Amino acid sequence: MIQGVHNYSEIGRLKKVLLHRIGVEVDGLVPDNFARLLFDDIPYLKVAQQEHDRFADILRNNGVEVVYYVDETAKAINSPVVKDRFIREMLDEVSFSSRGVKEAVYAYLIGMQPRDLIEKVIAGVRKSDITEYTPKTLAEKIDEAYPFYMDPMPNMYFTRDQGACVGNGITIHHMSTATRRRESLLLKYMYEYNSDFAPAGTEKWFDYNDPYSLEGGDILVLSKDIAAVGLSERTTAAGIETFARNLLTGSDFKKVLVFNIPKKRAFMHLDTVFTMVDYDKFSIHPEIEGPLQLFELSLGAGGEISMKSMTDDLASILACELGLPAVKLIRCGGDDAMAAQREQWNDGSNTLCIAPGKVITYERNYVTNDLLDKSGVEVLTMPSSELSRGRGGPRCMSCPVFREDL
Repeated sequence: MIQGVHNYSEIGRLKKVLLHRIGVEVDGLVPDNFARLLFDDIPYLKVAQQEHDRFADILRNNGVEVVYYVDETAKAINSPVVKDRFIREMLDEVSFSSRGVKEAVYAYLIGMQPRDLIEKVIAGVRKSDITEYTPKTLAEKIDEAYPFYMDPMPNMYFTRDQGACVGNGITIHHMSTATRRRESLLLKYMYEYNSDFAPAGTEKWFDYNDPYSLEGGDILVLSKDIAAVGLSERTTAAGIETFARNLLTGSDFKKVLVFNIPKKRAFMHLDTVFTMVDYDKFSIHPEIEGPLQLFELSLGAGGEISMKSMTDDLASILACELGLPAVKLIRCGGDDAMAAQREQWNDGSNTLCIAPGKVITYERNYVTNDLLDKSGVEVLTMPSSELSRGRGGPRCMSCPVFREDL
């Protein structure tokens, strides 16, 4: 078992990863709550779990230790005192129709064993779970038709977003939407109370209670000196500045590059349009190649953040920052505009690099996969007919905890 956090690149050999096996939380999805729960479709759970298990098997077969959110959070709340605190903090993040409902949900959860409790808060607390409680107020009667007291967390299997491991530290994110905020609370307790996952001395670059949103799909570790962050639909400029200040003052990282990407669902995070696949190769959606606004954040005099605009083309900027003669940008869908849109929608650019020049991708993105292969990148494909309905790829579904240094 590998202990601790160590992640100084996007491409170093992956040794430990944090996943969440998609579960019954997606059975709480119906068209009426798609907007509320950030989904466009309903995955068929049985097949989605088979696909996720295949993903985990590919990782294990390539020497990666796979750990799961449910197991690691259950270890963290094994103490009755910590379990009580966890439940109360979780319930504080839910908008209940009355105090009576909140107390009934607390009474229902407190008697559970840690693992059962974690599974239940992810699956959601249905009104049918607490049959002895009857509506007592007008607000409760009005809300009676909605099936949940506590919504499920169907986005939980995208473990990249709740937090990120950067260098020897962790970011615990303030998610941009209320429906996903509770997901990061699990990581907060893992960080604070699970010493196997985060031993003493593990740094924290961003806190759950920081007021500005930051999400992990927007964070890339380009090298031991440089992190990149997407200014996206879900990550704010103030969140980036907080992260950059903490990272640059508390570690040996020298720069944070900021990519200002289009603010739309198809380009939800930076890693949906841009990922690193080798020392000098990147997968990219052609719509962000240019014009693209980039900024470089570094420490200035007196420890303040210094900022400058970067105006060269993206390939030249990346080559310069990484100290390379040139880099290759491999376009999602190639030069076929329709293939680019189709495969980007199905996360063709969202590759998970598990070693230099070796990536896991969705098999459905055959145009992009072929281009990666022809560029000398080894492509390991996984099935994705159901997992892809959540609008996230292999990188979205994984939080690297430990990578070997390059």
